[in-house]
Amino acid sequence: MRRPFVRVLALAAAAAAIPLVSSATPAAADVVIGGYPAEISKSPWTVALSSRDLFGGTRAGQFCGGVVVGRSTVLTAAHCLSEAVLGAPPERIRDLKVIAGRGDLLSTAGQEIPVRSVWVNPDYDSYTNAGDFAVLTLASSLPESSVIPMAAAGDPAYQPGTEAVVYGWGDITGAGDYARSLHAARVTVMADAVCEEAYPGNTDGTYKSASMVCAGERAGGRDACQGDSGGPLVAQGKVIGLVSWGTGCGLAGSPGVYTRVSYIVRTVS
Repeated sequence: MRRPFVRVLALAAAAAAIPLVSSATPAAADVVIGGYPAEISKSPWTVALSSRDLFGGTRAGQFCGGVVVGRSTVLTAAHCLSEAVLGAPPERIRDLKVIAGRGDLLSTAGQEIPVRSVWVNPDYDSYTNAGDFAVLTLASSLPESSVIPMAAAGDPAYQPGTEAVVYGWGDITGAGDYARSLHAARVTVMADAVCEEAYPGNTDGTYKSASMVCAGERAGGRDACQGDSGGPLVAQGKVIGLVSWGTGCGLAGSPGVYTRVSYIVRTVS
């Protein structure tokens, strides 16, 4: 079972030593899962959220992903910024940064930009996982080439059967093997009815099409996983979703659930 895809802390003080994976136990052998190494130069809008104070320097403090939708604006998952993950409200995390332009987390490429402010969707429901998004404002701007458009309601990129790609630095095997370099996995946008059947309402969450979109493969094998939370799901050159939640990683019958970007556009406009 997997809930939101972050490495959850047992105690904030212990996080600087060895971050824990979620209490969920992924169970896929070839299951980002079922992905491939991705070039950051070809996906410069994919960024990592970092706090070395909380998560140590082994992976540059990475604990979630994000996507650049404005020169100083990054979207991520609301649950990434919860006290359950950070041990405190995000405004109290002094070294909260966004790492941009760096595929290999341990390289010196790109930039580490401090987060100037955080806005978490007040309608986020941690029980159903509905409305799982937050907006980060950066202390300095990125180039326009780092910005990806957001898909509004009615965009054909949301159509079931559309090919999409999910990006992240999370678990690449389903067994707690976190990637040092950016990975991506090709998935397929699925009909809302598929996710409504998979997630009618249980301890993992409830699929709500108004704020969620689901993607994966019916046979499983390709999916986001722990540590990929907040990262982008991209189709037809636009971001359509943010990695949010699901059951297991890459399991047949349990597609990944993403925050629907058209919901975000409608909420913040």
